[in-house]
Amino acid sequence: MMLTPNRPAPQRTGADDPVVTEIVRNGLVAITEEMKAILMRTAYNMIIYEAQDFTVGVFDAKGDTVSIGIGLPMFIRGMSDTVKAMIEHFGVENLNPGDVLLTNDAYTTGSHLNHMTFVVPVYERERLVAFTACMAHWVDIGGVLDGMTTDIYAEGLQMPIVKYEQSGEVNKDILAIIRMNVRVPDRANGDLNAQVAAVKMGAKRFSELLHRYGADAVLNGIAAIMNHTEAVAREHVRSIPDGVYEAESYMDDDGVASGRKIPIRVKVTVKDDEMEIDLSDVGEQVRGFYNSGEAAGRACCQVAFKCLTSALERPINEGSFRPLKIVLPPGRVVSAVRPAAMRWWMTFPMTVVDTIFKALAPAIPDRVIAGHHADLMSAIINTRRPDGQLMIFSGGLIGGGWGAKKGADGSHATICINDGDTHNAPIEQLEAKYPVVIERYQLRRDSGGAGTWQGGLGTEKVGRAVNTLMFNCQVDRTHCRPWGLFGGLSGAGNRVSVQLEEEGETFFPSGKVLARSLKPDERYVLRSGGGGGYGNPLERPVERVEFDILQGYVSAGRAEKLYGIVFAESGHVDLDATVARRKEMASRGEPTDAHDVEAHETSPLAGTLFQSGGLSRLPGRCC
Repeated sequence: MMLTPNRPAPQRTGADDPVVTEIVRNGLVAITEEMKAILMRTAYNMIIYEAQDFTVGVFDAKGDTVSIGIGLPMFIRGMSDTVKAMIEHFGVENLNPGDVLLTNDAYTTGSHLNHMTFVVPVYERERLVAFTACMAHWVDIGGVLDGMTTDIYAEGLQMPIVKYEQSGEVNKDILAIIRMNVRVPDRANGDLNAQVAAVKMGAKRFSELLHRYGADAVLNGIAAIMNHTEAVAREHVRSIPDGVYEAESYMDDDGVASGRKIPIRVKVTVKDDEMEIDLSDVGEQVRGFYNSGEAAGRACCQVAFKCLTSALERPINEGSFRPLKIVLPPGRVVSAVRPAAMRWWMTFPMTVVDTIFKALAPAIPDRVIAGHHADLMSAIINTRRPDGQLMIFSGGLIGGGWGAKKGADGSHATICINDGDTHNAPIEQLEAKYPVVIERYQLRRDSGGAGTWQGGLGTEKVGRAVNTLMFNCQVDRTHCRPWGLFGGLSGAGNRVSVQLEEEGETFFPSGKVLARSLKPDERYVLRSGGGGGYGNPLERPVERVEFDILQGYVSAGRAEKLYGIVFAESGHVDLDATVARRKEMASRGEPTDAHDVEAHETSPLAGTLFQSGGLSRLPGRCC
């Protein structure tokens, strides 16, 4: 286009200017990454600055997700729903520049009370244009310290939707309430200040983006990004054959009714460029603390959907989920209502995600993975310093095996899907700060499910008490092992054990070991499960099995039993004999899916501990 002298170039908005849109896209990612950096560098507790149990985000004036930092996928719905609940609670007309909003309402966030969420409204002149938010895990929020809870009232301080700051002034009464209800107020105060700093910086950076490019250009750019992400998601949904797909799995129990399985049933309907995920037949909410709120149940569906349709699209935004419809009645274990206990909210949703993949396996076999270990493997441990100050820390957060997929083995020692970017705490940090010595942290040989592509390996972590510790472990999926697909075998289940005094290792019927006292030099052992295999194990190339043996991933005995490998007297693989043996095994319908019984039988002592509370010095119960 020719420009005449003294005539300005036509101004284009982000809606039709791809350059501005890309600047906005990367600016949003940069904002959330800076928010993350501020929080990690100023927080007081390892679960934030090392484990990264938090998420930050930018939301539009309606509360829809514009950009969230790479972190915990399960927060994707909870933060947006929390912002929307705050808008509804106060009304836009009652929000002001300088306000800092706060809540930890479990039935709004969908998670437990430990997740404190701070939100700041962002204004362009007098117009409300966005919000920034940060949801982070506080180590302590009051409530029962050890054992099981059966309602929300035992789990700690419940903070309704309030203004922590109003027009820049801190509400000291709210701060006093918080400090009175937590066990280590100074550390809680440090994490509070870190979160407030993060959301305020996010608001500042978003305002700078508006001022630099113009509010309309930025907001139009955001709309264009969401529309693009929606188009990408719809294109991927269209590639899935229309149909109704169903699958079922289960959770071991709720920690109260020991051994009573909780069904996880999902139905996925695909039609044209839209998908519906129906969780109506997921088990009802339970007495134990494994419930989660509706936001978590919807997040399960969104995490699975994004993995399948727009996994690499950034920033993570609401456009990805426009083609998705979710059916989730209240009162399910992932849509619990008050006063359901929710302290260990994160465990069951992982298996919901796994089961959605399982349902879609017949439709898109080359785009789903087999089952994974699906648990944080977290042990919450507490003790006191010589000066009487309480210490609370996690003895777990270990990675486990992920399921194999067509063309690739599963990943080893990787954190479970719902917790994404959560990191395990460095052993050096753990030992320097707390009275525990980690004697072993290694891959768990033979834990991956056998298959043409083998499931990833779990890990084994052994901690030795230096002082007397109170040990609580809330692990599931010990019995519902990570399943294989298309002839692949299951991986090993998660396991928990203790070593008391001179006794041998004591395994428990489930991974729920609550309020167990460990004396100095006694140990806890966490073993995460392996991933499920994909495809017939007898079709795995012999050289791959040899490599697995050389690396210590697979034992020779397992190679013989499940992969049909025959070893010559020299120790090398006899190829001709292996081919013959594989044909013979195939004719008998082998190998069979009987995995981790070896060396994991429940010890006789464990049964006694379960029934009677065990030794007199071991208070509480196992579930």
